[in-house]
Amino acid sequence: MINKVGGKSAEAFRTISEVSDDIDVPQHVLRFWETKFNQVKPMKRGGGRRYYRPDDVALLKHIRSLLYDDGYTIRGVQRLLGEKGMRTVLLQARQASCEEDLVVHPTIQHGAGPESLQSSAVIKTEIDPNGIGAEKRRALEAVLKDLQTIREGIER
Repeated sequence: MINKVGGKSAEAFRTISEVSDDIDVPQHVLRFWETKFNQVKPMKRGGGRRYYRPDDVALLKHIRSLLYDDGYTIRGVQRLLGEKGMRTVLLQARQASCEEDLVVHPTIQHGAGPESLQSSAVIKTEIDPNGIGAEKRRALEAVLKDLQTIREGIER
């Protein structure tokens, strides 16, 4: 299987710059995460050059998602990894990724237009990847709308 990163196979080790580009996180953040998450252990070669295994990359992608998308703190992610273990967290991340693919792919495969892609995004949010429930999501969206209205009023 060929990956889009430099034409390497999916099993190939990645440099820090490749991982940084792949998951859209600066290299210094990846180095910082190594100090905070003992599960992230890239192989180091001569001169301290880092090489990330495919599992390292998958874990880093999930850590990024938990921190940036789901709103976890570093301590929260540490606790999650400590309680559930790295393998369980990675398995859940892969399952969530597969669920997203299942929702989006049927629409794309049938050659649908942009309108269908928007509706697939709606379907995807109904799956509720964060586990907060549709009712809570609507309540939070209403609060967000109110806050945006208040902000607009202040800025005038």
